[in-house]
Amino acid sequence: MTLPGSTIQDYSKRIEDLAHKLGLDYYPVDFELVPNNFMMEIAVYGLPVRMPHWSFGVRYIHQLIRQGMGHSRIFEVMFPGDPCHAYLVNENTLPENTLVIAHVLGHADFAKNNHLFARFMEMAGGHILEQAAARAHRIDAALEEHGQERVEAVLDAALALEPHIDVNKELHRPLYPLTEAHHEEKPVDAFTKRFQNLPGEKPQSSPHHGTGKPAVPPQPEYDLLWFIANYAPELEGWERDIFLAVREESFYFYPVFACQIMNEGWASYWHARLLREADFLPQDLYLSAIKAHSDVVRPYAGDNQLALAVNPYHLGFSIWEKIIEERGIEAARQICKEEDDFGFIRNYLDTELAEKLELFVYESHNDGGIKIANRDIYAVREAILAPKFNYGAPRVAASKLHVDGSLDLQHDYESDGRGLDVGRAERVLEYISRVWRRPVSLHTIGSNGNPKVVSSKNN
Repeated sequence: MTLPGSTIQDYSKRIEDLAHKLGLDYYPVDFELVPNNFMMEIAVYGLPVRMPHWSFGVRYIHQLIRQGMGHSRIFEVMFPGDPCHAYLVNENTLPENTLVIAHVLGHADFAKNNHLFARFMEMAGGHILEQAAARAHRIDAALEEHGQERVEAVLDAALALEPHIDVNKELHRPLYPLTEAHHEEKPVDAFTKRFQNLPGEKPQSSPHHGTGKPAVPPQPEYDLLWFIANYAPELEGWERDIFLAVREESFYFYPVFACQIMNEGWASYWHARLLREADFLPQDLYLSAIKAHSDVVRPYAGDNQLALAVNPYHLGFSIWEKIIEERGIEAARQICKEEDDFGFIRNYLDTELAEKLELFVYESHNDGGIKIANRDIYAVREAILAPKFNYGAPRVAASKLHVDGSLDLQHDYESDGRGLDVGRAERVLEYISRVWRRPVSLHTIGSNGNPKVVSSKNN
């Protein structure tokens, strides 16, 4: 603990003792109080120290405007790991930071016990802050050696492709076999050997002894960061390192993205319960903290009475409360371990709760009007989950590397269920072509449903 001040230090220690008593199981948490402007930088960059890029500055300005308008307030940022790292705003009140400490412990319990967090932490390691700082240092060295223009061009491409990883593959994966002959020979058992030598049997040609070069990629490759890092014709070592660094951080953050509703709801449930059972808190502090809790988990933003976007705190908290009330805490712990948001919403958001929370699918009109389009539970669930598919990005694969080094990308529009923003796609292709250094084409469909090819201007 690095929290200055005996009062908050005392409360944090006693809240942790209570958390352990109630069965929370988590890696140690290092808390740190920081100024509000530093907290904003952490939230925008995603890490306290990260590779420099102009896009983070744009995000910072947007966040500053939102906060100034009262639409966004950051209470804490927590990084899962061993240990976990949590940052609190030193300008927050004592009740607010007491609540935040309890909230963070809920996050820490979720991160240690959820299967998705555990899998990705095993691959990416539990020391993200130190790793990110080391990568930032290497990129600073590249800036000095190669100049801002060259380094920024590589970062433009890598960060534009930040969501384009294959979460079903391993973080550290081997390259494709160079030729078919590189496949490992399987031992032939005695029976098969006798069968192959029967009179009249033709020897079978082995697929492992072909002379042709296999296609690259051998199947559609959705991990674009990995593919470009390893197969771009003229990529230099430092450029490859940038792509792999962005990819590794994207792997680290995926569980946070894929479990946001579950995770925020679990942390909200536990901060409410810890505060309720913390009989050592003064009454006025407890009441102020509970007021902060109600502000966090309310269904609407500000004073609006129409919920056009889901508050993950409110939705997750409500589902967990229902699960624990009906099934008990041990069943909830098992769900916490096994599910992500997809299973959580589809299996545990039922019609009764959706109606109670007034969840619906809406459509907007050109005149600015809003109309409720659907209250069906299946439509509501899929509307909540739609932005989460494929890390929130269109599903695009590297489909063919041509002899001349040009690259074809294929938009999987059939399973993707959505079209492409052509203007954005063209900008991203330009970024990619600068590092691929050959023409790059993206095959998709147009607004009329007909095939469409978007190409880089390098063609």
